[in-house]
Amino acid sequence: MEKKPHFVRREFLPREVPSVSLALLLAAVLLLNALLYLYLNKFYISLGRVETDHSLCPFGYFKFGAVKNCSPWLSCEAINTEVRKLKCVGEGAVKKVFLSEWKEKKVVLSQLTNSELKEDFLHGLKMLKALQSKHVVRLLGYCEQQFTILTEYHPLGSLRGLNETLHIPKYKGMNTWHRRLMLAIDYVSVIRYLHSSPLGTLVMCDSNDLDKVLSQYLLTSDFHVLVNDLDALPLVNRSAGRLVKCGHRELRGEFVAPEQRWPYGEDVPFEDDLMPPYDEKTDIWKIPDVSNFFLGHVEGSDIVRLHLFDIHAACKKKDPAERPSAQEVLDTYRKVLTLLIREAAMPGTREML
Repeated sequence: MEKKPHFVRREFLPREVPSVSLALLLAAVLLLNALLYLYLNKFYISLGRVETDHSLCPFGYFKFGAVKNCSPWLSCEAINTEVRKLKCVGEGAVKKVFLSEWKEKKVVLSQLTNSELKEDFLHGLKMLKALQSKHVVRLLGYCEQQFTILTEYHPLGSLRGLNETLHIPKYKGMNTWHRRLMLAIDYVSVIRYLHSSPLGTLVMCDSNDLDKVLSQYLLTSDFHVLVNDLDALPLVNRSAGRLVKCGHRELRGEFVAPEQRWPYGEDVPFEDDLMPPYDEKTDIWKIPDVSNFFLGHVEGSDIVRLHLFDIHAACKKKDPAERPSAQEVLDTYRKVLTLLIREAAMPGTREML
């Protein structure tokens, strides 16, 4: 009798190998997802994304550096006797800024320069006191009688110098798309905080051009964004029918929102009394331009811009009511960051499956 060839084993082996490979691949994907979750969790925490800031003190107190205990805000007497000016590092329309020293620590002393603008100065102090948080520069003391404010010093200065800072050898490792996107997230987080602050909905009015916006924020040594200048921060109260106007002069240019521009054409001279007020959605209009600066032109930044295209298009809606809230923009930014980090951590996984 002729023996039949044994095809059974040969027939099933090719089917078993892909099954084993697929199982191993799925296990690897699950492992990578777990590792990615842990990485993102650590990533957010290391970059200060947790909402609670354990370095904050009760109202009227501060601490910074390695100091564990909170100290009361410095009084007029303490500022006059314990703070030593070193040099002038800036001057604006409202105040002059001095790099100073207090107990061998660098601090910033701001003093009113134009008495006609003392209300702006005092408003800025009021905002600074009320809005102390991880989003706002730390207040160390003040003296209303002498129109003086003492704040924490950040050696990297304002965001205007971001690109120059990222070209310094020490910080070149920070010049990546994800670090730049994190700075943009920090910026939008500040806007979100101001729009839902303990005082109500506040509008960042010192923002008529990109350079002016960047000058209002500080870059910390661990690469976070803090708002520093709160002199022009009016309150929107829709329930009371209260909207705002950023100053009493005509605003021009594409950077400011359409509702901030004179609506009656060139033939009608500008009059402040005829200028319609507006709300916080002016801040939303400006987000894409500020974020574009943050993203720069490093490898991967164009991919980030592509993922942010839809939300940025929504920010540029002519009708303010159609623009997203700062919270919606922030949520989208965070989703894009997570998505892109996941894709960078697991390239080609989708194609393998």
